[in-house]
Amino acid sequence: MTSKADIKAEAARLLATFQSNGAQLVETDLLQPSEVMLDLYGEDIRARAYVTSDPVRGEQMLRPDFTVPIVQAHMTEGAEPARYTYMGEVFRKQDAGTGRASEYMQVGYEVFDRTDPIGADAEVFALFSEVLQDTPLQASIGDIGVLIAAVQGLTTSDRRRAALMRHIWRPTRFRALLDRFSGRADIPTGRAELISALEGLDVEQIVQGAGPEIGLRSVGDVAERLSALRKDMSVPPIPEDEIEAVSALLAMSISADQAVGQLADIANQFPAIKTAAQRFAKRLNALKARGVDATGVLYEGSYGRTSMEYYDGFVFGFAANGQTPVASGGRYDALTRVLGQGRNIPAVGGVIRPELLLEVTS
Repeated sequence: MTSKADIKAEAARLLATFQSNGAQLVETDLLQPSEVMLDLYGEDIRARAYVTSDPVRGEQMLRPDFTVPIVQAHMTEGAEPARYTYMGEVFRKQDAGTGRASEYMQVGYEVFDRTDPIGADAEVFALFSEVLQDTPLQASIGDIGVLIAAVQGLTTSDRRRAALMRHIWRPTRFRALLDRFSGRADIPTGRAELISALEGLDVEQIVQGAGPEIGLRSVGDVAERLSALRKDMSVPPIPEDEIEAVSALLAMSISADQAVGQLADIANQFPAIKTAAQRFAKRLNALKARGVDATGVLYEGSYGRTSMEYYDGFVFGFAANGQTPVASGGRYDALTRVLGQGRNIPAVGGVIRPELLLEVTS
């Protein structure tokens, strides 16, 4: 087993590398206010957070990662452009029997720069590639932005697009909704019965016949929901060619070099992703300009969809044989808008787990 001393020494080495690349060293509190944090993390992290109550500070959580507190600090007082690096422990509950650590070290590198977001993507990935070049790790990339563009371009109602957007980071639920909205799958039995009742009764009649009001939803909330379901009944299915395009995007697993052509082919059939596909091609050129061999990088259309929900663009990871990624990261522009109180800045970054790096290199 790798000792804590060895892990800390490796973390210090990585930190020094990021500092030599111009990053400013920052530290964040071990305890973070949970009210903001829990709203921003994906449901997987929310379920695994260590939350406690403090009589002075209120509900707090042990730091599950560094990105959110660093964005908070930057949006409050950071200069532009900015590069940050950090090291320290993060904490996440684990299921029994997984053998995964619930406390481990992260070393990270974050870039806040509005002048050239594509160049910043390439900078971060190329730096991580250089740090990890003598390891047996497979580099994988994806682009949540392509999938977001696809969902926003679907021929359907705003309500259905919003439902799909909420579940982009939950692949099983997303697929179920896509199949239902396209007519490929039946409506769930309970909902089908409710919709059948709506065809013969007014919303007010259904609410009145449901009995006394209980729970947190008011009669008005229920009536609004039933009215939305009634409107949804008349929405035509998403066209089959659009469903096939989204399915093709999700199924992609190909070398990054070949992905440019495949994305362009899909864009010809589904123009909604054309701009996102062109942005991917520009990013790949920027990576090549920094010496990255794109033929050795795997592009996966679904990559990053089970990670933090704040990633909304380029995503990447380095892993061995399908194991937990040694390094991962991505773009999180939307997070800066949420925390910026009217301000926002393009931002991208990533983390390395030094103990996993030592395991694959020892």
